[in-house]
Amino acid sequence: MKIVRIKAGDDIAYGVADTEGVLVYNGSPFVAWEPTETVVPWSSVKLLSPVLPTKVLCVGKNYEDHAAEFDGEVPLEPLIFMKPATSVIGQNDPVVHPRLSSEVHHEAELAVVISRPARNVKAEDASRFIFGYTAANDVTARDLQRRDGQWTRAKGFDTFCPLGPAIETELDPLERLAVICRVNGDVRQAGFTSDMVFGVAEIVEYITAFMTLLPGDVILTGTPSGVGKVEPGDVMEVEVDGIGTLANRVAAP
Repeated sequence: MKIVRIKAGDDIAYGVADTEGVLVYNGSPFVAWEPTETVVPWSSVKLLSPVLPTKVLCVGKNYEDHAAEFDGEVPLEPLIFMKPATSVIGQNDPVVHPRLSSEVHHEAELAVVISRPARNVKAEDASRFIFGYTAANDVTARDLQRRDGQWTRAKGFDTFCPLGPAIETELDPLERLAVICRVNGDVRQAGFTSDMVFGVAEIVEYITAFMTLLPGDVILTGTPSGVGKVEPGDVMEVEVDGIGTLANRVAAP
């Protein structure tokens, strides 16, 4: 099932995507919701970020090839950092290139959406706390990342966390799912979730050992090699098998 969050006219709602449009639901899938009889055609829908997380947790250097392209080693345990909720945008929303940076990079990733409060979750139980999966772009000001020696500013600009286009509830991250990034139609990144150093269940266990995850919170699971610079006017597309394609244009500040 592909769950989307949409704006239709002045109304914002969750719904289920099908070929003709979106079946609108009342409420939120993270609390309580029920289907209506309203189907909004795609021509009348604007896709929003599929979720509004309280926080976004991210895993760094979770693909060996990506760690190697920056002369780094794979960490012995998941390397966790955060992006603020204010960085989240949705399908076709512009990613604003900040004046403070001259080197903004794309990073295609599989994202995990949490279904209910999660604390001290064991890896074997992780699936009970996962609502579904979506595509993400961990946009990064690489020059600021190098300059600061830590990642908060480089990863935390407004618009630096596109999510979407939908949450797929029936995805299996243990399968060999392709994670692809295209810039202006050219493939920049092409990896597989099966190449992640730490799997989704391990990551959920690791994070919830020190932090409570809330319904709708998001975990970005890392990016394969091939990250690179984008400029205003470029169109970034992140495609994940079974989810779809997340597209965002880079905009001048």
